Formats: sequence, structure tokens, C-alpha cells
Amino acid sequence: MDGLDALFKPRSIAVVGASNTPGRAGNLVIKNLQSGGFKGPIMPVTPKHQAIAGILAYPDIDALPLIPDLAVVCTAAIRNVDLVRDLGKKGVKLALVLAADMKQTLADDGRTVLEHMQEAAKESGIRLIGPNSLGLILPWLNLNASFAPVPANRGNIAFISQSSAVCTTILDWAKNKRIGFSVFLSIGEACDIDFPELLDYLSRESKTNAILLYIDNIRNARQFMSAARAAARNRRILVLKAGRTQEAATALRHLRDYPAGLDAAYDAAIRRSGMLRVKTTPELFAAVETLSHSQTLRGERLAILSNGGGPAVMALDALLEEGGKLATLSDETTAEMNALLPVSWSGGNPVDIVGDADIERYLKAIRLLLYKDEADAILIMHSPSASAPGLATAKAVIDLIKNEPRAKRFNIITNWQGESDDAAVSRLAFTHSGIPTYRTPESAVTAFMHMVEYRRNQKQLMETPTSIGEIDYDIDKSRGHIKQAIDEKKNLLNTHEVKPILECYGLNVMPTWLASDASEAAQIAEQVGYPVAVKLSSQDIQHKSAVHGVMLDLNNSAEVANAVQMIMDRVSISYPSAHIDGLQIQSMANRAGAHEIKISVRKDPVFGPIILIGEGGQTWDMNKDAAVAIPPLNMTLARYLVISAIKSGKIRPRNHPTQLDMDSLCHFLVTLSQIIIDCPEISSLDIDPLMVTGTKLTVLDCSMTLDTFDGDIQQRLAIRPYPKELEENGALRDGRKILLRPILPEDEPFHKAFVEKVSVEDLYKRFFSDVGELNHEALANLTQIDYDREMAFLAVCKDDHIDHNEILGVVRALANPEHTEAEFAVLVRSDLKGMGLGNVLMNKIIEYAKQSGIRHLTGMTMPSNQGMVALAQKLGFEVDVQFQDGTVDLKLFLD
Repeated sequence: MDGLDALFKPRSIAVVGASNTPGRAGNLVIKNLQSGGFKGPIMPVTPKHQAIAGILAYPDIDALPLIPDLAVVCTAAIRNVDLVRDLGKKGVKLALVLAADMKQTLADDGRTVLEHMQEAAKESGIRLIGPNSLGLILPWLNLNASFAPVPANRGNIAFISQSSAVCTTILDWAKNKRIGFSVFLSIGEACDIDFPELLDYLSRESKTNAILLYIDNIRNARQFMSAARAAARNRRILVLKAGRTQEAATALRHLRDYPAGLDAAYDAAIRRSGMLRVKTTPELFAAVETLSHSQTLRGERLAILSNGGGPAVMALDALLEEGGKLATLSDETTAEMNALLPVSWSGGNPVDIVGDADIERYLKAIRLLLYKDEADAILIMHSPSASAPGLATAKAVIDLIKNEPRAKRFNIITNWQGESDDAAVSRLAFTHSGIPTYRTPESAVTAFMHMVEYRRNQKQLMETPTSIGEIDYDIDKSRGHIKQAIDEKKNLLNTHEVKPILECYGLNVMPTWLASDASEAAQIAEQVGYPVAVKLSSQDIQHKSAVHGVMLDLNNSAEVANAVQMIMDRVSISYPSAHIDGLQIQSMANRAGAHEIKISVRKDPVFGPIILIGEGGQTWDMNKDAAVAIPPLNMTLARYLVISAIKSGKIRPRNHPTQLDMDSLCHFLVTLSQIIIDCPEISSLDIDPLMVTGTKLTVLDCSMTLDTFDGDIQQRLAIRPYPKELEENGALRDGRKILLRPILPEDEPFHKAFVEKVSVEDLYKRFFSDVGELNHEALANLTQIDYDREMAFLAVCKDDHIDHNEILGVVRALANPEHTEAEFAVLVRSDLKGMGLGNVLMNKIIEYAKQSGIRHLTGMTMPSNQGMVALAQKLGFEVDVQFQDGTVDLKLFLD
């Protein structure tokens, strides 16, 4: 996070290109700095004036009396290259560049001014925000270094945006809603500092509780997802992503140099990272209002209370359409409501307290719901009423919520309907009291569902996956098949050619034979047995449907010969120059009671390989008709993918006697994920259909495209997969065989059992506090690691008579975002001390750190932990005993 302290904690600011001309960026920035009340030096830089807005100006950067922490560059694009170079020479750590046309402005050599500026910044060691930035607002520092027309209030939300126009819209809305910010930053083109670094910093920033991102595009998916997954464990993160269609993405001028990526892949990445995506500005406003004023949702059950049946039903429709859950009132609660409400009340949830309800009836009904544990959230609705005036009722509800201790157990949102002054003032009263409020039933429910979706994404982020066990596969054999195809210049493989590759991973593919003509096809069909299917195989015709290249239920040799001839005739008319590889012959599958599913693999230009699943036998719009996941998958992530596909209608439930076997389908998807990881030459794969009959899964038809691959196999993936190459065999002093391997999320229960075999004293030395029993969240943080920025090696026993998941010891290293320094920790089971395991683990982590480019390995222990201190000295660590603090600092230089 080099240079970010200068961005978020500046003590002095230079404004380069400051101006006295009203409306110019250099004038607006100076005025905003003055009106914001920034306490540090403000230094205008311009050769044209002695003073700007009454502040002494300096003719150039070299004339500045001190080195500013932050420089705001307000000049025209063509001047910025030299200015950035001068700022770097002065020693300025960070520059915020406002110019909007640097990518379009060309230098004499034909390169863009932006490219030259980036080069100058790198040479002079200065970090950049922008160009095309609106600026920076830090309300807690009274700093407004922007040309925004509206200031920002103090709050606990950090807002980071690639769009200046969205920034001004958000500021205007937030001021009206009295929502404040800890950071408000426009990053524009993000030619240097981008979302990943900012997320790393803000996830630890004390004034920030939630982070809002407006994203046009992501430049480095691996870095973004790594930072987002880490930040989402500490902060609520909301994402508004523009360019949901290809046309919209390319319409944004500044995005044309970058691949748009599949919008469904962005959805998958945001969910996988534990963030919440909103798709419109109103949704963002609603989500911010809800999340900024609400506590963590206990569950998903919603109670609806209203003085009108129609609006309550509208809210219920919206809830069920969005996949929400309505709370069920018990018989006891219903009886108490019967005693409280008129006979004509709704009799259940939604609780319609009837149109003549007065304020007292409102309060009694709300209080009754608060004293029951049958809901997790309550939506309180109000339609204009003479017996319960809007503002008076709102004030009474606010008082109840503020003074009733039980209210803190619930997420409470309100919907005061109407456009009158009374309704508007009522909503304002709720806003000022920190209670989310909305104009319509639908918007209130949408806000609640944002909380639900966020909770689900967080649960997915932390859920312990079920182990798939060892996948039985022969990677060398599968890679051999792929290499042979590429050597033979076969870029498109059909079912009979894909079959041996998939079978190397234990996947079942319908037996397929290739015939060269009608006579051979009929001969093969006789041997296979009728009925059969005949399918065209051609490298030049990717979609068989283009020529009706599939003929089914052929019952004799004459039908087979006729089918072959008809396919060949259609090919000769539509694709006269196409090369025909032959005709595939398959026995007709028994489809009775089977589910037919389509699965595809594609290379997304942003996120790399992605897996898509949907309904079989149809042409896809990938954004609309398929659920998407980003590999690597485990059983839990695969289950989320299938459930998402079913809930969203991408896979439609069938009234078959045989239910869709979830475990078998998930196992198939996890295996497919492993194929993608192992075989980078696979550019695309289409399985249509995959026939699922109980636990039996059979690929009926598939095609695969191949490309040569030269590069890092893992780097092409948005999430680093399990690094199997780091597994290593070893032995203890007593001859016991062990395996050193990276930790897996599935190791959570084994890690819990391991900790239970470590003494209280040893745990205290490791964690510097009494640990007690580690809960799920703590264990998930220890086992669900990001291999890109953290590594943990387990020592597990390899003896045949002992469970191979039994953990003997663990060593871990957590790197800083720059990956230059890592902090290590090691823990060995207390009954295994003296076996040399600590030495084995430490050597493993040191070797890993060296290979990863880490320069320093640091750690901390207690002076009483003499075994660790002695081992560290033996391994070459510098040992610094801090008797006053009761700690020992350990540092190893790896250069």
C-alpha cells in the first residue's frame, strides 16, 4: 500500500494549475479546500498569479517551500507528463490527476500522453490517482480536494468510483439523506492505484464501516477478487456495476480499450467475494440506506405490518418474486393478535391492522411482534389515514423503536406511502432517526432483500465445504490426448474425440463411433443395436443445428442411410467447402425420467475460464439463460451454482419420478473445474446435454475447442486454485511418514480436532491470549485462505492405519499486499514436540517465501517460548527480545 497514507492522511497539499478563473478546476479545488476547513498548508502552483483566492501562490513545483504529501494536478493533459516528473523529483509521494482526455491526446511519437505520464511516474517514484478524476474528499480531515459542487458529510462509508458523474449524483443524494462518508474518491482511469490497493487499505481504516464501489470495468481480476475477498470479511461492500450489456459497455468511451467481460461473470465474482451487487442507482441508494442504518441480519424471515391490505399484498408479491421468506405467525401469536385487532384483520402475516387503525393500535401490534421470535425483520407500512396521521404515527413508531430494548434484535424498515408534505416529512423523520424508510412497498422489500442477499453471500464466503474426496484422474494421459489433437491441428473436437479426455477424469460419455459414409454408418448401427442417433462431425461447422446435423430414433439401416444422405445434402448446400470428418453414431439413450442439462466452459476476457449451467437443448443468451461460476469449485460452491440455476429458472424442475441428484451433479461440476485447472489449452467446452438419471450422469453430446497455451497455468484463473505442486513428503525423527500440503477449506473440522490436542500454554504462546474453543468463524478464517496472499502448510500423517486428515502441525505466512513481507506463525501438536516437526514446517515456509519473492519473513513469540527462539536462531532469524512488552521479534532476510 505504498503511498496510500499520503492519499488518506495528507498533512499538506499542492494544487498544480490553480486558477482565479471561476469554473476552472484549479479554482474550484482551491475554493473547496478553503471552505472545507483543511488545517494543513494549501499551496497553489501557477506562474500566472501571485495569489489564488487570497493564498500565496508559487510559480513552479521547485519553488514550493516544503514537500507536499499530496498534489492535485488541475492542468491540461499535454502538460501533465513534465509536471508529474517534476513532482516526483520534488519528493511528492502521490498525485491526483484531473485531466479527462489524456488517453485521447497523442504525443509527438504517436503514444498517448497517458502512457508517457505513467512512464514518468514510475521513473520518479510517484503514485497516481486518475486521470479523469473528480478528486478526493476526506470529511474527517475537513479535506475537500475536488471540484465537486456538493460537499460530503462525515460518516462511515467509503465511496470509490470510476465515474465522476456518478460521484456528483451520490453526493447530492447523500446530502439530502444525511448520509456521510469517511472517504469519497474518484479514481477515473485508475492508471496506477486501483480498486485492489484501495480495498486493502480501507478494510483496515478505522473510520470506515462499509465500502461502496462504482465499477465500469475491472483490469486485473485476480488482484481485485483477492483484495475483495479479504476486505469483505471485515467490511460491508456494495458494488454498482455499469455496462451490463456488451453494447452499454462499449458505449463508454474510456472503456473501449478494455474487454467488457460477461455481466453474469461479474455477478459470480461479486457473490464469490462476499460483496453485494446492485444494478441501478435507486437500488444503490436503497441498499446504502438500509445497510448504513441496520445491524447484521439474524435470519431471513420478514414480518409485514400495514394499515392497508392492498399495499401489504404488493409487498408480499415483491418478497416472494425476489426469493424472500415470509415469517409464519404461531397459533399463540395469532390468538394474541385476535384479542388486539378488529375481527376483520388479516389473520396472519402480512398483518393488516385495518384501515381505521389509530396510533395506539399500530404501537400495540408492533410491540407484540417485537416480543415474539417469529421474525428477523419487520416492515412497518403506512397508507395515508385520518385516524393515524402520517407524521404523528411516524414519531410514535420512532419513539417505540428507540426506547424498546427488544427492537435492537430486529432489522426494522418502514414504508410511509404518499406524496403529500405529511408523507415526505414523515420519511425525513425516519431518516434523521437512522431508520431506513422508502416511498413504495416494492422499494422497501428490495432493500430488505439486499440485506438477505448480502447475508447469503457472506455465508457462502464462510461456509465449510463438503469434501469431494480424491478425484481419480490421469492428468498426463488427458494432456497427452490434448497435445496430440493440437499437433494434428485439430482445434475443434467432437464427442468421439472429447470422450477419452473426459474419461481420464472418470466422467461417463456415451459410446460414440465415427463413420465415413452412409454404408459404414449403417454397418456400425447394426452392431450397436437400434434405435441409434446420427450426428454430423465437422471442424468447419461448429453448430450442428445450422444444418439439422442430428437425426434421432433411427430404427433400421435404411433410415440410417437416408439420414446420412440428408445431412450430407444439407451440408453441400449451406457449407459447400466444409470439411466433413464423418458421422457420429450413438445408441439412443433412454431419456425417460432423466434431466437434461447444458454445461459450458468459456474464457471470459476479464475473469478467465468460467463455468455456465442451464437448461439443455436450447440456444443460450449467456447473460440471461445460464448461471455462472468461477473456478476453482468445491462441493459447496457447486451446490450454490446449481441452486442458483434452479431458483432463477435457468434449470427448470421436472415432474420426474427420479429427482435431480444434487451430490452427483455437484461432483461432476467439481471434476469439470479440475479439468479446466489442469488443461489450459481448453478454450471452450460445450456439453449438451448432460443426461442426469439419479446418480448416473452421461454426456450425450459435447464439443471442445483447443488453443495452444504458453504461460503460467494458474495465473490465467481469477482465483488461485489449490497449489498441489507445493505438496511434499517428509518424515519425523521417529521415522513417521508425513505429507506437507497447503490447507484446504474442507480441513476445518480436522483443524478443530488439531487445536484440541494443543495445550492451553502452547495456544497462549501462539495467539498471545486465552483462545478457548475456536468458533466456526475463527476456524473458517484459518482454513479458507487466499493462496494468492496467504499460505498455510499442514503436516498430516501418511501412515496407512491413521486418518490422512489428522493434522500434526501447521505453519502459515500472511503476506502484505505488496507481497514483499510476510508474517509467519507455527503451531505443533503438544504431544509431538521433540520430533523435529517445527524445524520441518519452518523450512517449508521459508522455502515457499523465497520462491514467492517475499523479502522479509517476520514473526513474534514470547521470551518463555525458548524452543521457538532457539529454532529461529538456528534458521538465521534476527532475534530482538522486548522485555518491556514481553515479546520476541523475529526477522529473516530472504534476499
